[in-house]
Amino acid sequence: MSQPIIALDNINVTFHQKKRTINAVKNVSVHIERGDVYGIVGYSGAGKSTLVRVINLLQEPTSGSVVVNDETFFKADTEAGAKTHISAKDLRNRRRKIGMIFQHFNLLNERTVTENVTFALQHSSLSQAQKEAKVKELLALVDLTDRAEQYPSQLSGGQKQRVAIARALANDPEILISDEATSALDPKTTNQILALLKKLNVELGLTIVLITHEMQAVKEIANKVAVMQNGEIIERGSLLEIFAQPTEQLTKEFIETATNIDKAIETISFQPLVQNLKSDEVFVRLSYVGDTTDEPLITGLFRDFNVTANILYGNIEILQDTPVGSLLVVLSGHAEQVKSAISTLADHHVEVEVLKGGSTL
Repeated sequence: MSQPIIALDNINVTFHQKKRTINAVKNVSVHIERGDVYGIVGYSGAGKSTLVRVINLLQEPTSGSVVVNDETFFKADTEAGAKTHISAKDLRNRRRKIGMIFQHFNLLNERTVTENVTFALQHSSLSQAQKEAKVKELLALVDLTDRAEQYPSQLSGGQKQRVAIARALANDPEILISDEATSALDPKTTNQILALLKKLNVELGLTIVLITHEMQAVKEIANKVAVMQNGEIIERGSLLEIFAQPTEQLTKEFIETATNIDKAIETISFQPLVQNLKSDEVFVRLSYVGDTTDEPLITGLFRDFNVTANILYGNIEILQDTPVGSLLVVLSGHAEQVKSAISTLADHHVEVEVLKGGSTL
């Protein structure tokens, strides 16, 4: 296994406010591989932004170690009282290789798009001509060449975020931290910005840490996911693992929101067919990964068990080249046959959740 580009180990962040102690991050360890798009998802107050600010020591941890690109930025052993800290000068230099973008863009309103991006190069050793060429290259990369001399007030939210991304890339970072960078954007613009981030990940080999409260954003571009709650990581894994086999209730809630299956269940539950289930009918949710539930498996329920399957809703996502889907179905048939049909589905790695009916199963 390759050495992680970011290694946070046993990170604790504690704030003291008057008579109150806040444990914002509690003994969290995260290893991020080079080239990852690593999504950290959680509600407001979960500690995710605090944790990510530890990467470039914008937030110094109370204890734990921070290693970036094989270099120890920080290490503290509270019991031994020992602390290792990179020098201020070295930290400034290393921070230039860690770009950051935020929800509210943080642009300089009195400067043009070109001047905003150039500002990030003020401590660069490049000549003036090289800086100008660099800025033109970056604006082309984020598709803003025609907006070079405009001011932030003349730009849409998505265009402002593109300027922020160009600025974050000015010093050729290896890591880009996106802290709720799409939260203020409409859905269409969000997808465009996420597509741009994925393009940068692929074409530039950029490692991206994506902080968000929206699992939909994670689903679009991340390959690995960690879910945070109350300062702790409660679940982590590949995107496929998290979506296919979530174990924590919070993770399940995030996924249901991202796939809209929660709304589908709520809506369909009020349909007369479901409201008035017959004694031999059961309303179920079928969840599957891969090609285990192609059409012959569903239609085979009638052939093999004389059980009909009335599909009311279907959703399929392609995650890491693997189909992941849900079906909302009313199964009809003799109780024992329905029970056997459900058992067969389970044998084919289809998870069956009974939503209504089925008291005799």
